[in-house]
Amino acid sequence: MQITVTANAVTEVQKFMEEQGATAEAGLRVAVLPGGCSGFQYGLNIEDEAQADDDIVESNGLKLFVDPFSGQYLDGVEIDYVTTMMGSGFSFKNPHATGGCGCGSSFTA
Repeated sequence: MQITVTANAVTEVQKFMEEQGATAEAGLRVAVLPGGCSGFQYGLNIEDEAQADDDIVESNGLKLFVDPFSGQYLDGVEIDYVTTMMGSGFSFKNPHATGGCGCGSSFTA
C-alpha cells in the first residue's frame, strides 16, 4: 500500500505530535469512516502505537497506521496541507474516489 504525505502535511502533523508529547512509536492514524455527505469520510488522529492488525506505512519520515477496512480505500492517496483564503486544512487526493462533496472531506467509492 502506498500513501503519500506531502512535506507541508508532514510539517503540520509533526507540530501536532510535538504538542501532544508523542513518543518515537507514535504515528498518524489515517482512516476511512462511514459517514459524511458522500458515504465515506477521512479521519486523522495521532496515536501512541499501531494496533495489531494495522498496516504501517512510512511517507516522508512519518509513520502512518492504517486499519484493514481503510486500507482498501487509501492505496494511492495523497494527503496535503493547504492554505487558501477560506482557511487551512488537510486535503486528500484519492484515485479511488468516484465522487465527493463540495467540502472535500467525504467521498464516494
